[in-house]
Amino acid sequence: MLGGGGASTVFTGEDDPELVGDALPFALKIYESLLASDPTNSALALSTGQAFCMYAFAFVQAPADQLPDSEVETQIAMRARAKKLFLRAREYVLRGLELRRRGFRAELEKGRMAAALGLAKPVDVDYLYWAGASWLAAFSTDPFDMNLLVAVPQPEALLKQVLAWDDAYGGGSVHDLFVSFYASIPAEIGGSEEKARAHYRRALELSRGLTAGPYLSLASSVSVKNQNPAEFRELLGKALAVDVDADPNNRLQNVINQRKARWMLAHIDQFFLLEEGQE
Repeated sequence: MLGGGGASTVFTGEDDPELVGDALPFALKIYESLLASDPTNSALALSTGQAFCMYAFAFVQAPADQLPDSEVETQIAMRARAKKLFLRAREYVLRGLELRRRGFRAELEKGRMAAALGLAKPVDVDYLYWAGASWLAAFSTDPFDMNLLVAVPQPEALLKQVLAWDDAYGGGSVHDLFVSFYASIPAEIGGSEEKARAHYRRALELSRGLTAGPYLSLASSVSVKNQNPAEFRELLGKALAVDVDADPNNRLQNVINQRKARWMLAHIDQFFLLEEGQE
């Protein structure tokens, strides 16, 4: 998610997550202050949404996912906070898009996706990506939120439009998002392991194996769902083998994903019912 198009490499190229995590809250308020003084600046609305989405993903949701069972109340609170931040990010991005394409938001809210997307142009690709990514991220923090579940076809449509314009967008960022998405949603609304694996293969192809994300996405979704610890270990091993300096623009995301991969391997018993060797 951090590697989506349009994201500032000042943040995404960093190799010190703590430095970025300490700096981002101040930056978020600066963005909001600037936007308050220039409310019709669509590019600034996009940048504000991107920053909120990146912060929520890397420094709220990711740490929450790695808390021990003994801190379940803290975990619930952090996930709720991440959800609010993701939705805040979505609102900023959609605000920017509405400034560029009047009427887009009205069509979106009525569920008329064809009409909404008909107003958008390929130059709006970053807006569609970050709106869709933050929307799906909010859903991932609370998949039992019926309002978000019912609305899932909308962010899916935004991201599919990104692929229609540029299948290689963000070095496979959309495909990476769709791995977890299609593995987690019910089959009745389009969930499918086959779709998840197809997007995984395309994400690997487009990223040239330089990002840990696709390996982590498949391991944490499909491998866990299938209770396949062998595949889980293999995928996370590949994630850890990625050279974080090979793709400087995605260095931060790779560092964070590799930290998560190490944690998942160290806590493999939390993901599988069977002991190692019993599968």
